[in-house]
Amino acid sequence: LLSVCRSCLVKYLEENNTCPTCRIVIHQSHPLQYIGHDRTMQDIVYKLVPGLQEAEMKKQRDFYHKLGMEVPGDIKGETCSTKQHLDSHRNGETKPDENSNKETSEEKQEEDNDYHRSDEQVSICLECNSSKLRGLKRKWIRCSAQATVLHLKKFIAKKLNLSSFNELDILCNEEILGKDHTLKFVVVTRWRFKKAPLLLHYRPKMDLL
Repeated sequence: LLSVCRSCLVKYLEENNTCPTCRIVIHQSHPLQYIGHDRTMQDIVYKLVPGLQEAEMKKQRDFYHKLGMEVPGDIKGETCSTKQHLDSHRNGETKPDENSNKETSEEKQEEDNDYHRSDEQVSICLECNSSKLRGLKRKWIRCSAQATVLHLKKFIAKKLNLSSFNELDILCNEEILGKDHTLKFVVVTRWRFKKAPLLLHYRPKMDLL
């Protein structure tokens, strides 16, 4: 398992399809779709490097502003909580009072009960393009833009009573999507100039030799 800077890895995979360390082939034609985000390692790096998280959030906000798109809710929320955390330490507030803990707990509970309804939403049409699987009764869904392709695989597997979500491939424009891709990423990179809903196809997983 390799943990490296995503930007460096993406640049490397533009010219190669192998692991930069062990040289094993990641994928013959779409290696970028088979790299995952290591959130634990990212959290450690943020804690070790002062100001890095704020700088990264600013870059992401600037990116969405440049495209004229709304900044996703999770980036707004993460930036806000980071700022509050830093401000409290700068002011010497190392021990929050009881009322603060109570308010934070209530806000967290309210946020948990939101089920991502406040996130940017994406409309999707899920079509089956294989005779080996049946179509969904309700193929039009609307969900958070932060949901991933893996979430869709689990949803389809549950609806079709499949033994495992790993039996599925999900495609956009006849291209297999990586399981860690968010729907926001899919829309921006593969459906940017097309009208909603985002059309995705699913089929039994094809093992590539």
